[in-house]
Amino acid sequence: MLEVGTKAPDFTLPDQNGQMHSLSDYRGQRVILYFYPKDMTTGCTSQACSFAELYPQLREKGAVVLGVSKDSVESHKRFEEKHGLPFTLLSDPEMNVMNAYDVLAESTTKTGKITRRLVRSTYLIDANGIIEKAFGKVKPKDNAAQMLSELV
Repeated sequence: MLEVGTKAPDFTLPDQNGQMHSLSDYRGQRVILYFYPKDMTTGCTSQACSFAELYPQLREKGAVVLGVSKDSVESHKRFEEKHGLPFTLLSDPEMNVMNAYDVLAESTTKTGKITRRLVRSTYLIDANGIIEKAFGKVKPKDNAAQMLSELV
């Protein structure tokens, strides 16, 4: 993971509506940037719904939530609509942002093939674009409450 105190890499990705978002668009606000493996799976749904439930309190404390996975814009739209998600989901199919944020780990399949998989991770980025906190291997159900507790 990236070091706390370093500048968060800027990026531009499409959201669930096809609109482009850059991290720099959120200067002046704290950003909860969370990386998750796949829309509609049990863990990812639990994590997203927890963020949705706490979203009003997160916003009250001045934070925006951005979820990132390699799923398509269309998949994100279905995920948002099915679960009533009030925050932005960003599509990173080439995994460039995941790579920039160092949330990919190499693993070897049974056949010996080396693959890169996402490690569920969350960053808290301050209003100036600096990484305040970095959490790897987060628990889906607890992640939103954990982030709310970090917003002091």
